Parts: sequence; C-alpha cells; structure tokens
Amino acid sequence: MDQRSLMLRAVKTLHTVAWLVIEACMAYVLYAGITGRNDRKTRAAAVVVAGESLIFAGTGFQCPLTVVAKNLGDGSGSVTDIYLPRWLANILPGLHVPLILVAVLLHWRNWRKQAVRDSERRLLLGR
Repeated sequence: MDQRSLMLRAVKTLHTVAWLVIEACMAYVLYAGITGRNDRKTRAAAVVVAGESLIFAGTGFQCPLTVVAKNLGDGSGSVTDIYLPRWLANILPGLHVPLILVAVLLHWRNWRKQAVRDSERRLLLGR
C-alpha cells in the first residue's frame, strides 16, 4: 500500500472517529433534554455538536475532509464510504438536522420550566 492510500485510510479513520464522538455528544444532548439535565457535560456536548454544525455549514454543507480525501486520490472525495454503510453516510445531514431541532426544543422547554419555577419562587419569597 502506497503512502497516499495510507493517508486516505487515516483521514477516513479520523473522520469515522470524529463522527462517532459527535453522534455520541448528540445522543447525550438529547438524553439530557429528555431527562431535564443541564450540567457541564451537557454544555460541552452541545458545544461539540454546534461546532460541528457550524463547520459543516461554513464549508457549504460539505465535510471539510472531502477536499483532503480528493487530494489523496479518492474520486468521490467521500470520507464516509470506508467505515460507514453507504445508506447511513447518504442520510447523515438529513438525520442530524431534525435531531438538533428536537434537542433545542427539549432544552428550551426545560429552560422555560426552570424560569417559571424561579419566578414563582421569587414571588413566594417576596424577592
């Protein structure tokens, strides 16, 4: 195996690991929204998901590693085709956006509930 093939495999492996981390963060943000958690881990996971989303949007809704993969000899530039099933790789953006919206709605709901409780507490205590 030549050096370009090894580098391409490394890029695809890096992409797969990054995808797994980002999706684990997404799952945790959803879990935290469902269970009403808002802790440091939730905020860190949300920053990872938001950062990935901003990078993806900022590069024209194309993974920035696509250019790297093309430069290393992958004709399609795909960084998902080696370690993710093609059907999953093709629907990732369409799957990810609704999950982000659900997570935002869940956390907004939790924030509103907490704001109402805090407001009621202040009224009861006269503060």
